[in-house]
Amino acid sequence: MIIGLDIGSVSVNAILMDEGNAIHEEIYLRTQGQPAEKALEAINIILAKHPQAEIEGVALTGSGGKLLARILDGFFVNELVAQSTATGTLYPEIKTLMEIGGEDSKLILLEKDEAGAVRINDFAMNTVCAAGTGSFLDQQAERLGISIENEFAELALKSQKPPRIAGRCSVFAKTDMIHLQQEGTADYDIVAGLCWAMARNYKSNIGRGKEFERPIAFQGGVAANKGIVKAFEDILELEPDELFIPEHFASMGAIGAAIDARTNGKLKPFSGTEPIERFLKNREVDFETLKPLKGDGYPINLETVEIPAGQKVEVYVGVDVGSISTNIIVIDKDNNILARRYLMTAGRPLKAVTQGLLEVGKEIADKVIVKGCATTGSGRYLTGEFVSADFVKNEITAHATGAASIDPEVDTIFEIGGQDSKYVSLENGAIVDFTMNKVCAAGTGSFLEEQAQKLGVDIKGEFSELALS
Repeated sequence: MIIGLDIGSVSVNAILMDEGNAIHEEIYLRTQGQPAEKALEAINIILAKHPQAEIEGVALTGSGGKLLARILDGFFVNELVAQSTATGTLYPEIKTLMEIGGEDSKLILLEKDEAGAVRINDFAMNTVCAAGTGSFLDQQAERLGISIENEFAELALKSQKPPRIAGRCSVFAKTDMIHLQQEGTADYDIVAGLCWAMARNYKSNIGRGKEFERPIAFQGGVAANKGIVKAFEDILELEPDELFIPEHFASMGAIGAAIDARTNGKLKPFSGTEPIERFLKNREVDFETLKPLKGDGYPINLETVEIPAGQKVEVYVGVDVGSISTNIIVIDKDNNILARRYLMTAGRPLKAVTQGLLEVGKEIADKVIVKGCATTGSGRYLTGEFVSADFVKNEITAHATGAASIDPEVDTIFEIGGQDSKYVSLENGAIVDFTMNKVCAAGTGSFLEEQAQKLGVDIKGEFSELALS
């Protein structure tokens, strides 16, 4: 038996394969930022399920494969070679191979040599940018609060007319998605739009100038998504039987690494899991960090002011509907905060606003008289109409007004939210200059949330504590 490991950015795929290329075990684990730990877990699962198996050696591929190959004294195989070897060996009739994983997209054109062996004729890959890969779909599914494994694809297949979403850049696509959400577009249309955007991006970017000769194999973890499969059939104008999904589509890299290692006679005896355990116990990383910023006397205060018993207080309601969060606040004429709510927008701004107003209403409704309401944020227009707001204000004005009311001497504002970053310059409470990011959301809170989720840590507490340690 051979153990094949594909250590990717999002998942570890492991297989146990015999001399006839039959798969006896297939393991899929999310890395969660811990590829070595998950590789060890996958190997332990295989060994526990097959205690009598004689392990000839370990073959590895993927972005994390080289490190693990050194640790285990295994054989490392380039991802392109691994994918094409598996497809050419198991499905020699395939002429075009599309592979989309968590971080990489590949297009491999296959041909047969004079001896009938399958080899790579041409290929293309994405560069540093991960637009149009599985991790982007993961992030958007998380934003929408739906399961990427099942619900995402089911929703996509319901759409009759997917909206146009930018596919060239994942952050631009996210911005388009947020705008559609703020306009009340149905989730299934947004999900379908993302699928079609990915397929268009793959064809125009990865497949630029290349012919998708039939039959085509689609593999990698994203091939499990029926919405993406349908999008590729439409974008590439394929008949249903012209796009083939291999049985072990997510593990073809691990299978190809194992086949290539055995074919080339490069396997070394498997020495067990002790080398990985020793590495995890003793590894050290050297790096330098910047000095932390010092506090400047503006502590974060989440406390609210109690309303005197038996009185009715005149209040004003502020609603800030952003891409990530929805904030609702109630103040009196002296700007005292009487009630507040922070909710995740979760792609459903009206639902978040309704829930927040309901909770605030239950808390203070019998004690106040609402004299006015204003909305701001990326969802301000939709929400303003929904709640019949008296004022709808842009975010620059709202932030400047809020900061100047707390400290009239404030001259600079840095604001980083889920989708936007802003710089505002003030003089005596008046805006004299400002700038903000445009379409791209790089360097905003949503990026940190995505990475925290990938690492499996809580963005609200653990993330900061880890950074400061």
